[in-house]
Amino acid sequence: METSDIAVKERAAASKKLQASDAEALLSSASKLIAIKGKKISTFKAGKDIDPGAIDAMLGPTGNLRAPTIRVGKTLIVGFDQEVLEANLL
Repeated sequence: METSDIAVKERAAASKKLQASDAEALLSSASKLIAIKGKKISTFKAGKDIDPGAIDAMLGPTGNLRAPTIRVGKTLIVGFDQEVLEANLL
């Protein structure tokens, strides 16, 4: 982030475990979710009517929110893919 001159407004410590209720709160304030698991990239509509699959896509095998989780405007990006990040951050 710093190498691309992107300002980070808020960071959460890795020791702070965010779970399904936290994921749902994040989704309710967003309009779009891009969830990345391995090579699979899924896009979900967020907001008031949340697809249960969207929450599942945000959580890892332990039930905690996957990292990184990034909010860009009204878009949430969960997981890492260089091309997705560059397309949405730069």
